[in-house]
Amino acid sequence: MARPTGPTIARWQLARELRTLREAAAITHADIAEVLGCSESKIYKIESGHTGVGRGDLLVMLDRYHATDEAHRQTLLDLQKQGKERGWWVKYGQLPNPYSMYIGLESAATAVKNFELAVVPGLLQTENYARATVIAQRVGDSKQDVDRRVQVRIARQACLTEEPPLILWTILDESVLRRQMGGKAVMRDQLHHLIQVSRLPNVTIQVLPFSEASHPGTLGNLAILEFPDDVHSPVAYIETLAGDVYLEWEDDLRRVTLHYTHMHAAALSKTKSAELIAAIARELA
Repeated sequence: MARPTGPTIARWQLARELRTLREAAAITHADIAEVLGCSESKIYKIESGHTGVGRGDLLVMLDRYHATDEAHRQTLLDLQKQGKERGWWVKYGQLPNPYSMYIGLESAATAVKNFELAVVPGLLQTENYARATVIAQRVGDSKQDVDRRVQVRIARQACLTEEPPLILWTILDESVLRRQMGGKAVMRDQLHHLIQVSRLPNVTIQVLPFSEASHPGTLGNLAILEFPDDVHSPVAYIETLAGDVYLEWEDDLRRVTLHYTHMHAAALSKTKSAELIAAIARELA
């Protein structure tokens, strides 16, 4: 089955084209904002792909940018339409905007590298483990909200087996394996699932053992999402109680990538990691 990418890539492609056309026409953000009767910040958001653009506004922009080639205009109109489509996840109901944004990025990504300090990442969770995690983390959520979160989390995992499959490289702190989320039985099944999914050719799981106590991951979780070179540069994602943080500037990405490289070097090999996971699972038998 083909892997759905959602509207994110179309918005990015349109954003890049509009930015190129505006600059070629020597028109400033302020100029086009005045024509459209909107703020400059909206133009910046459109050109970064963070927000879509209406068909009417797009037609005005193309005229102002002297984009007269009909085939090119139609391509951009098609991208605008695709960028306005709703993502596959909307069928699960209303989700918080930050979560929807992350799912959109994940759906568009070709590869994800992440580090988890406390729990197994969502793409590798069993349903029972996911439910226990959501209940623990989403204090006060209704059963309906918990069910929706779990359903979406499990649905996201299809990206690992659909074509083209997402390349996933996960580094887990050993505490993730020792924390009995949901109880012994749930955790044992989760560990067995990690061993099974690690056999996929596009999935790599490494463990940072307790013996490597000093590493940048003590600062917390992080994820680096990579996209086709002609679509977007990598984006780093950090989730906190204060809100979600997305890093796109080159200096920020260089720092995050350096941290991840240090953790990768300190972690056990894929084979040794699988052996440790299996050993901990046996302790829960």
